[in-house]
Amino acid sequence: MTQSNNNVFDVVVEQLISEGPDAMRPVLTALLNEAMKIEREQFLGASHYERSEDRLGFANGYQNKRVDTQAGTLNLSIPKTAKHVDEPFYPQSLERGLRSQRAMMQTVAEMYVTGVSTRKVEKVMQSMGIENISSTQVSRANQKMDEALKVWRDRPLDKVSYLILDARYEKVREGHQVIDMAVLSAVGVIPCGRRCVLGTAVALNEAEINWRAFLKDLIARGLHGLEFIVSDDHSGLKAARKAVFPGIPWQRCQFHLAQNAIHHAPSQKIKQRIGGELRNIWNAPNIGAAQANLKMLVTQYQENHPHLSQWLENNVHEGLNAFALPARHQKKMRTSNSIERTVQQELKRRTRLVRVFPNREALLRLVSAILIEIDDEWANANHRYIVWNDNDSTC
Repeated sequence: MTQSNNNVFDVVVEQLISEGPDAMRPVLTALLNEAMKIEREQFLGASHYERSEDRLGFANGYQNKRVDTQAGTLNLSIPKTAKHVDEPFYPQSLERGLRSQRAMMQTVAEMYVTGVSTRKVEKVMQSMGIENISSTQVSRANQKMDEALKVWRDRPLDKVSYLILDARYEKVREGHQVIDMAVLSAVGVIPCGRRCVLGTAVALNEAEINWRAFLKDLIARGLHGLEFIVSDDHSGLKAARKAVFPGIPWQRCQFHLAQNAIHHAPSQKIKQRIGGELRNIWNAPNIGAAQANLKMLVTQYQENHPHLSQWLENNVHEGLNAFALPARHQKKMRTSNSIERTVQQELKRRTRLVRVFPNREALLRLVSAILIEIDDEWANANHRYIVWNDNDSTC
């Protein structure tokens, strides 16, 4: 080790002794700068100012560079060489640092998809001593994830017995205004009784054309064997479902149906009791008893509240199709709670930090990453959502 190297080593040791862990950044900076000088000497075949016939080139000063590391942002002096017959000198340590930086940017992207806004990611990284990661760089890192997320969204599907459909809205900046965009989602129950997230898409709204394109994409990816569909009665979804899956039995979500009934109730008193009256229909032991209870409820309101009576007669029967399923399946498949409570609530929890997405691609990126997590959890769960056959133990 040269005298210069010894001097640097003595200085950094003294700094660590006097300042402790707080000196890590300046100490690491000094050590890296010295290591790069030594590496340049080895590259040139001669030390600084050394005269040698074996010298392969000449030193040419330094270039300042800020490098993000796990210890924080370091202000380094990168040794340079004069023009060389082969290629210019570049420190190996910084090449390894570039790999670390790419790993760090992947971590930043993962922070974003777990619900941390780009500006908050920037603040978190700054608190760790990493100064020059901007929200633009965070967004760029997220874009690198798009290809993997698209592969998941486009993956082949197989037989799906039950299909549950729903949508929620998120605020997205489109052009020069902020609008609500629909996030369409599909959950399936496969023949062994496990749930899986089948797909998602971002659309301007829930118009029939958007739902129809989404459902056709599920078929194009291989979805077949469908026996039953659960959803609310949104007009666009209803029309698309009939066009793409004609003849497949449909269950109108009883939870949404009860909410609709409350909106049609003409008084506060009726609003408070209509939910319980509908539960008497849902919880009937069989379809015959449920239809009898519905007829009684329609008759009950016919004289004094004919509009409510007519609405009940025209709509509530759409929530009774689950009675055609095996008894052990009925409770799970009479509402869209499987997607409401797990998927939509998790999306709401994770997207509320973002508030307004910069574009629809950013929204699709975050939603896809969240749904992959949910899908993985379901795939690795120790229990099945529905017991299809007592003899089935695995999927």
